[in-house]
Amino acid sequence: MNDSPGWASPGSDPSDREQGANPQPAQPDRPDSKWSAEQPPPGQWSNPGTGQTPPPAPPQPGAGWGGYGKQPGGPPYAPGGWGKPPAAKPGVIPLRPLGLGEILDGAVTTMRTHWRSVLPLTLAVAVVIQLISLSLQRTVLSDFLVTPDENATPDELLDSLGGSLVVSLTDSFIQLVGSVIVTALLTMIFSKAVLGQASSIREAWHGARPQLPKLAGLALLLTLGALAIAAVLMLPGVAAGSVGLLVFGLIVALGLIAWLWTKFALASPALMLERAGIAQSLRRSSKLVGGSWWRIFGISVLTNIITGFVAGLIVAVFTFIGGLVSSDGLSGVLDGRGVDSWPFLIISGIGTVIALTIVLPMQAGVTVLLYIDQRIRREALDLELARAAGVENYGGNQGGTPGSTPPPAGS
Repeated sequence: MNDSPGWASPGSDPSDREQGANPQPAQPDRPDSKWSAEQPPPGQWSNPGTGQTPPPAPPQPGAGWGGYGKQPGGPPYAPGGWGKPPAAKPGVIPLRPLGLGEILDGAVTTMRTHWRSVLPLTLAVAVVIQLISLSLQRTVLSDFLVTPDENATPDELLDSLGGSLVVSLTDSFIQLVGSVIVTALLTMIFSKAVLGQASSIREAWHGARPQLPKLAGLALLLTLGALAIAAVLMLPGVAAGSVGLLVFGLIVALGLIAWLWTKFALASPALMLERAGIAQSLRRSSKLVGGSWWRIFGISVLTNIITGFVAGLIVAVFTFIGGLVSSDGLSGVLDGRGVDSWPFLIISGIGTVIALTIVLPMQAGVTVLLYIDQRIRREALDLELARAAGVENYGGNQGGTPGSTPPPAGS
């Protein structure tokens, strides 16, 4: 055990461990090599100033393996310390397994630094999302918007609740599809931001264009799968006319959709960065998420809570303004009579576009950085990223996971 690095006392000579069995004779040409006849008792040190240099003090806590080179009063991470050096950070994140704060900070930093490339792409997708949502609300979903009066029967209340639920779920699915598309389009920008490089809209579009048909197929597959799950599990309650059975089916459907959506959450960046097909990207996401489902689910939920709060504030302001300019006023908006008027829909739609333009890049950035983090943890992607960023003398154990294997060629 004493032959293992780090177990011997700092500054000790391996030959000192042998003195008890094979003492070495003093050298005649060194007059100070003879031991004095009078030695202080064991366990006592000489007083300062007596001509004898006291032995070095034992290392302080934090100067060992856990605190690289952190000597009392000295600079942090001084050369010659025992612990690991800090991971290289050529871009928005350090090249090592990431924590929650680093993932959120990396997404926000990329949005702030590369806003000229991020915001126009997100704005275009947000406008398309809102136009589709408004068109559906004015045509297909207009029959579902039932506003009950004060003397409404339980059946009418149930119809109103069901109609509002259908409209809300439809909007949510449209935004989820938009989030998948935004994630794919911004993957190139975020991947270069990790390397400390900028990417223009033209470069991002050029990199994403070959994969757009596959991206559309992936978004369509995820959407249809979620709708099919919800329809199958809610159908018994609708057929039986039972509110309890309908609510139970909805809860089960939402749980299953959340599980599958998290399992395939990394499919979009895998499809774009690895140039994979739809089925292969789904398998890659399932493999990367395996064993870390709860962590990825928790980070995704926290991100949605934060972005939902920000979006809610923005939409609330524009909804208030829309209520003021609506013909029915705020009272009409509150009781549901003015929610389908064009002034209210246009102003609230502008607020929704602004909110989506802000929150979609945040959600996309977290997804891309989760993908990179999982590959760093499982495949030592930090080595490839360091080489791509031109980081010199980047060791395999500096930021990556010991014993991990390099990523597949071409990925």
